[in-house]
Amino acid sequence: MGIVLKESYKNTLTLCIAILVGALNTLFLYVYFLDAQYYGLVTFVLSTAFILKPIIALGVNYSIVKFFSSYQDKENKDRFLSTILWFPLVLILPIAFFGVIFYDGIANLLSEKNPLVKNYTYLIFLVAIANAYFEIFYAWAKVNLKSVFGNLLKELFVRSMASVLLLAVYFKIINSHQFVVCLTGAYFLQTIIMMFYALQLYKPTFCFKFPANIKEVVKYSLYIILAGSAATILLDIDKFMIPQKQVIEQVAFYAVAVYIGSVIEIPGRAMGQIVQPLTSKALNEGNDTEVLELYQKTSINLIVIAGFIFVLVNANIDALYQLLPLEYTKGVWVVFMISVAKMYHMILGNNGAIISNSKHYKILLPYGIGMALLVVFLNHWLIDVMGINGAALATLLVVLLFNSAKLLYVKKKFGIQPTTSKTKYALLLIGILSGLGIYFSFPFHPVLNIVLETCVLALFYFWVAIQFQLSEDISNLYQTLWLKLKR
Repeated sequence: MGIVLKESYKNTLTLCIAILVGALNTLFLYVYFLDAQYYGLVTFVLSTAFILKPIIALGVNYSIVKFFSSYQDKENKDRFLSTILWFPLVLILPIAFFGVIFYDGIANLLSEKNPLVKNYTYLIFLVAIANAYFEIFYAWAKVNLKSVFGNLLKELFVRSMASVLLLAVYFKIINSHQFVVCLTGAYFLQTIIMMFYALQLYKPTFCFKFPANIKEVVKYSLYIILAGSAATILLDIDKFMIPQKQVIEQVAFYAVAVYIGSVIEIPGRAMGQIVQPLTSKALNEGNDTEVLELYQKTSINLIVIAGFIFVLVNANIDALYQLLPLEYTKGVWVVFMISVAKMYHMILGNNGAIISNSKHYKILLPYGIGMALLVVFLNHWLIDVMGINGAALATLLVVLLFNSAKLLYVKKKFGIQPTTSKTKYALLLIGILSGLGIYFSFPFHPVLNIVLETCVLALFYFWVAIQFQLSEDISNLYQTLWLKLKR
């Protein structure tokens, strides 16, 4: 796990900076500098683009991770990467052609409840293309075990650009319309930078020849589309469906709450960038011991680290909402439900990587279809009944059901599970401190309350975690840092 911790540490540091920039944007700049209508519009456009992204990428970003390490000679590697680059065009070009012909009909359908959407519908497709190719070049870097720069671009670049653009709106350098267009341009610039970096790491001799196992690659890519689509639909379908049933401002209120609850998955996203290719390599080599070790260590490490964030988010949520405009405070229950969903996902460690990179990846086809259909049905039903709280509840129910199914499937097929003897103690610690944090609060200004509660909870949480060695890797990291400080 040495390289995992090293790369995860760098990725987590990047994500922490990104989350601070994102928090500045989401909780302040967007809220105070951009009209709620346009904030809702941006959320809708980006979420819809993210839903389309895995379809437009045709699953090839996942194929890079699965197959690249299996090629032993440069010729097949070069053929493979050459094929990967043009393969998405098989879908992009026809969509673009028919999109132009039927644009008015599509735009009218999406803007039936909110007319503002009509003039920006074309941006959905552009952002989806930019994101699809970004993920392809990012996977290109990850298989060379260089995930930090790509993670920096993915998590920090567009957020930073958004901050600059929002300040430009505030100082009336650009208007809200120009902000939306320029933000789209930022996604294309992000992709171009990622492309040059990936080509520096490994520059193939481009050709129009297929690798020897092209049928297997295409078959896997088409199967895996639904895996990527299902995960993205779970994340973004709610933000797509809310404007079809509510005024678009509700998307802005929901987006703030989801952002706060989603902070919990930061460690998982950081660790996943390097664990995915390592899991693929271990499976390709038939190294069952390494697969088990990665599974259990990623699980307990993520429980401890993400659990700490879970405690802080739910302990400080009331104080945090006191700092926001009153209309945004409707999302307290959204935060709680999303945070529980993200925490359960962290418990599973690299479960998804084990399935998608193994010979059992075909199970993701029915799994993805079932997951997508259920989340659409629940959102359609619960948004009418409970508004934005219904959207969050739909996400929570689907995550609990389908992640449990994945957990049981890996146990059945591989005979392994992510939990260890330390798991229940870590979860008990998280539960107790979350309850105490929610129940008790200091009678001071919200900012002071957040600082004091965070310090108290952090000291006690990590004292217990290290004292009882809940995570071997985290305890070793603490010992290393402590020895360095003593010198």
